[in-house]
Amino acid sequence: MRFRRGERRLAESGPYYRQRGWQMSAGFLAVVVVVGGVVTVLSGSDATTGRVNVAASEGPLSGTSVPKGGRPQGCRTDDGTAAEPSGTAPEDVAWRPLGVTKVPVSASAGPTRIEGPLWWCYAHTPTGAVLAAHVIPSHMSGSDWRTVTEQQVVAGQGRDMFTFQRATVQDTDTPTGAEVASYAGFSVVSYEDTAAVVRLLLKSAQGYAVTTISLRWSGGDWKVRPDANGSLHSPVSAVQSTNGFTLWGV
Repeated sequence: MRFRRGERRLAESGPYYRQRGWQMSAGFLAVVVVVGGVVTVLSGSDATTGRVNVAASEGPLSGTSVPKGGRPQGCRTDDGTAAEPSGTAPEDVAWRPLGVTKVPVSASAGPTRIEGPLWWCYAHTPTGAVLAAHVIPSHMSGSDWRTVTEQQVVAGQGRDMFTFQRATVQDTDTPTGAEVASYAGFSVVSYEDTAAVVRLLLKSAQGYAVTTISLRWSGGDWKVRPDANGSLHSPVSAVQSTNGFTLWGV
């Protein structure tokens, strides 16, 4: 992977299960702790991570419940702004607590449906993809991560690998008192009707960092598309400025 000027990949070494790349995929922003410029995660074991949610495959985004080429039942969004500038933040954005962090939501771009751990129904627009890139990974630190993974991560080898890896990380549903990074901005790298790539700008007391999320339009909504190794996002890189990003202004 090539890094843009001003970015620095955070070093990784040792066996894969000790590397921050996949560990951060398991908890992502909600358990990211920035100490001395090095990103780490809270890891451990918890008997609750081994449970299986049998209802996950029967949720609103399961393949059997979504008509081909349509939207899930009850999902309605205004997709007439498909040609909107990709660098525009929605005017109706609000910030809602999710686990140990806060995420941006929009009445017009989504998620317009919240049912338990599933925050879903995003606009089929660049803005809808941006919001999904913030919200979906932020669920992965909590105890309902299996349901979210089943419904909002694209099925395949990558999802299977993520599930295997995530099961080794302790659930974190509430703030722990440790420093947690926040969402500072975004940029849309690419957008098509069936796929999108979004870069997220993260902020902590030590400065800024960036990571990239890939998404696919699947089952009538945006879902995170993991890498084959189970990562939900690219390696996190330190960045010296916010140039090229749309800032949330929070």
